[in-house]
Amino acid sequence: MIAELVTIGDEILIGQIVNTNSVFLSKSLNSIGIAVSQITSISDKSTDIINTVERSRKTSDIIIITGGLGPTSDDVTKHTLTSYFDDKLIWYPEIKNHIEELFKKFISTPISDMNKEQALLPSKAKIFKNEYGTASGMWFSSKDVEVIALPGVPYEMKSLMQNSILPALKKSFNRPFIYNKTLLTYGLGESAIALRISDWESKLPNTIKLAYLPSLGRVRLRLSSSGMSEIKVRKKVDMQLSSLKHLIKDIYVGDEDQGSIEVLIGNILSSQNKSLSVAESCTGGNISSVITSQAGASKFFKGGVIAYLNELKISLLNIPAELILEKGVVSSDVAKAMALGIKKRFNSNYGIATTGNAGPTSGDDISKIGEVYIAISSPDGVFCECHQMGNHRERVISKTTNKALEMLYRLIKRD
Repeated sequence: MIAELVTIGDEILIGQIVNTNSVFLSKSLNSIGIAVSQITSISDKSTDIINTVERSRKTSDIIIITGGLGPTSDDVTKHTLTSYFDDKLIWYPEIKNHIEELFKKFISTPISDMNKEQALLPSKAKIFKNEYGTASGMWFSSKDVEVIALPGVPYEMKSLMQNSILPALKKSFNRPFIYNKTLLTYGLGESAIALRISDWESKLPNTIKLAYLPSLGRVRLRLSSSGMSEIKVRKKVDMQLSSLKHLIKDIYVGDEDQGSIEVLIGNILSSQNKSLSVAESCTGGNISSVITSQAGASKFFKGGVIAYLNELKISLLNIPAELILEKGVVSSDVAKAMALGIKKRFNSNYGIATTGNAGPTSGDDISKIGEVYIAISSPDGVFCECHQMGNHRERVISKTTNKALEMLYRLIKRD
């Protein structure tokens, strides 16, 4: 089974919003054995919708369209698809009653005829009631393709997909089992990993695909396979994973389905009833943001300080002014003092500190752009590493964040 995803909306094409719907839809379809071959974004024009469906139906079994189902004149998906499939709009009393109830309970403005006309829907399509909005889901069937139209509002689309569309797809089609397994690695670049595992990779069965997914400071390795027997597919992939993990054991930190590295850190600290605090200079709060983005961070994360100015390093973290003057603010000594200072100030078991020059210009006469010091304090002491993170500010901040988390993870896992 092959699917194409089509997102409709000029707001996507001009960069006003990010297309997050396709990420959710791709994962959902893969989980039930339907592969996504293409993701397309088009404008709110009937001709673009028709041309896209015409092209896609030649290569795909299923087309899922999101967006363009609202009540205003710029929402043309419903009318376009109804005409394309030689259908007509009829009233659906159950949907009309549902829309009227939504307005009574949750919307202060009076319901208009425009809103009521959301219950005018194609007579031949399967209709799926939208519990959280007025735009119903629609499923058009023909000999060679299934076209499913869903609202573009993410939480409405997700509810319809999870509760209605996925169960219907599973019931309607015989699908293979698709298995994706992703390993998280830190500390080695994509090309270096490729060289290390080249012999192993060359012997992979042609039914298993390896993908390198690099980002700043980390690389994910994904093995993918599919087949009608879930047991056989899992066994083949897991056997290869075992060999791969042995080759990368020094950089492997976990499986992606167990969670990101910040989730793994949180799980370890929470299980050990240990705590963490952070003192950030060059990363400007990014480490704290990443940590607190996960649910349950309050179980182990005490807080952080953005000590960007030297005055704050001195007053908030008790860094001696003489130390900064003598060693320079971007130095191992200052990073260690910051890590110890935040650990003491917040009475935490571990402390992370960052100080460096993220650019684009040099802040002093000593440090080079991209030079960063990361220190970790623990019950057993403090250690520091120096890294050159490049000359792009965003890159420096992201790489420093990932490296700091990697250093902490390896320390607490060893402890």
